[in-house]
Order: sequence, then C-alpha cells, then structure tokens
Amino acid sequence: MATVNTWYGAISSQLFERLQQIRLVVCDVDGVFSDGCIYLGNDGEELKAFHTRDGFGVKALLNAGIDVAVITGRESRIVQDRMQALGVKHIYQGQADKEACFEQLVAQLGLTYDHVASIGDDVPDLAMLTRSAVSVCVNDGHPYVQQQADYITSARGGYGAVRELSDLILTAQGQLQLQGGISL
Repeated sequence: MATVNTWYGAISSQLFERLQQIRLVVCDVDGVFSDGCIYLGNDGEELKAFHTRDGFGVKALLNAGIDVAVITGRESRIVQDRMQALGVKHIYQGQADKEACFEQLVAQLGLTYDHVASIGDDVPDLAMLTRSAVSVCVNDGHPYVQQQADYITSARGGYGAVRELSDLILTAQGQLQLQGGISL
C-alpha cells in the first residue's frame, strides 16, 4: 500500500486523497478539544482547559476556507465563548442526537459526506464519524471508536489532536502555512 509521509507519521495515500476533498471539519468537544475531564468549582462553576494549538488549527482551517463545527452533547458557556472567539460559526450544544444534527448541518451547507472530516473520542460520536469521508479518533479515545476510525491522532484529546487533524488536511490541500498571521 502506498503511503505519504507527514509530520505525524506515514498515512495511506488513499486517506491523503480524501483529506484533499475536505470542506468541513466536525468536532466533538469533551475529550477532543478538552481532556474530557469536567472540573467543578465549589460554587458549581464548570471549568475546561483548551489547548492553544487546537485554537491555532481551527483558525488555520477557517483561514483556508474550510468550515469548522462543534457538535456536543453537553451545554457550556465556556464552549460557546471559546468557539466564538476562534470564529467557529456552527456551534451545536446539548445535542442528544448528534447524528441528526450532523446530517442537518451537512445538508444546510450543501455538502456531501465526501467533503466532511469528523473527530471524536467516544461512542456518541460514531454516527458522525462513520458518515464522514475521514473519521478521526483521538489517541486516548475509546478503543472501539479507534477501531472504527480512519486515523488515530498521536495527540491525546485536549492536547493538540484538533491541530494534528488541521495540519494533515492543510498539508494534503497544499495550504499549510507555518508563518504568523493567525492570532488566538
């Protein structure tokens, strides 16, 4: 099988070709943008940590004309604020049925599944992963989800996994820029 070398290791040339067609990246939040832990303060406030590398990757995708969306089962003001700060326009929280939300989003944007990459970490993400042209699971995702994925990141969720996917897509599309110009 032919492969293409990337910073993250060799990937199949077939996967590299599918990455060239991506126009939308759909992400879960907990366990993908964050480490999956939910931190609660004494006054009931919820805290999450977001890695700046993931933010850079989102901005790089958006600057390249590739849409980014988040679909998450939980609701959090922190997620809304962070995603808006990054320029993400498609933010869907409290989605018990991620599959229906995913299908509506793809249709709304006038895309086919051949133009979508999805990244997740657990069983609730499987419906969107299995419909996407490129399905990605984070390094510390559930083993069953990893078995279903086209690619497993070298980074854990919350530690640059979204950036890794961003780099791979932009590399495949010849749009990876390592110069400044993107602010977080």
